[in-house]
Amino acid sequence: MKPARLISIAALSLLAVLPARAESDLARAYQVIASKQYVDLTHSFSPDTPVWSGFGQAKMTPMADPKTHEPYTIAKDGFRSTYYEMVGQYGTHVDPPAHFAENGITMDLIPLKEMILPLIVLDDTPFLAKDPNHAFSVADLMAWEKAHGRVPKGAFVALRTDMYKDWDTNPERFKRQPFPAWAFETIKFLYEQRGVTATGHEAMDTDTTDKMDSETYILQHGHYQIEVMANLDKVPPRGAIIVATWPKVKNGLGFPARAFAILP
Repeated sequence: MKPARLISIAALSLLAVLPARAESDLARAYQVIASKQYVDLTHSFSPDTPVWSGFGQAKMTPMADPKTHEPYTIAKDGFRSTYYEMVGQYGTHVDPPAHFAENGITMDLIPLKEMILPLIVLDDTPFLAKDPNHAFSVADLMAWEKAHGRVPKGAFVALRTDMYKDWDTNPERFKRQPFPAWAFETIKFLYEQRGVTATGHEAMDTDTTDKMDSETYILQHGHYQIEVMANLDKVPPRGAIIVATWPKVKNGLGFPARAFAILP
């Protein structure tokens, strides 16, 4: 057999193997992921959900036939549906850059690869006994890195404050001002010195003050954030993966999100 023909046969054999190998890699990856523990990082929301007073409560009513104005029911129509009236920044939600930046990308344009990321959880709770409104500082971050290692580039970094526990049991307490959150210099450090992709937190705002320095910085520098996160106390400091999803609203400026962690 001629050498050229041998090379052609070998090349064809390799091409036949590559897709199967890739499929096998994905199958193995899924087997690993499926065997892990999942933690929901998202609150359920309702018309009674805590929300910024400038937005107001959501309204959820049975959807009605626009001609008869009669609500659809399973008994009468075989189905039912709900009509939602609410601001995008409601419950656990995504803030895309366009929320604060005139030329920022909207939520439908956030790359898919930025919606599944390594998850880092910074714990603010040890400081709250002495300072219930503690702003997580760069010094706090340095101490965290000394214990757990450097925050990796491209990570999603979430701030644990355990505020989420008031969401259902004491919603008025959840809306308190001030509250524990990020220090502005820490947000800048994470994005500029550690190269993180996105950040999130449990409160309805990024900053401990009403200046909104941190949120403005994040969104005007092309990043997104997830606000009103839950169950961060059930996630290890590092090693987990976050999957953050939301509806693909064209030119959307924010919407309730569904985020969950896959534990190592």
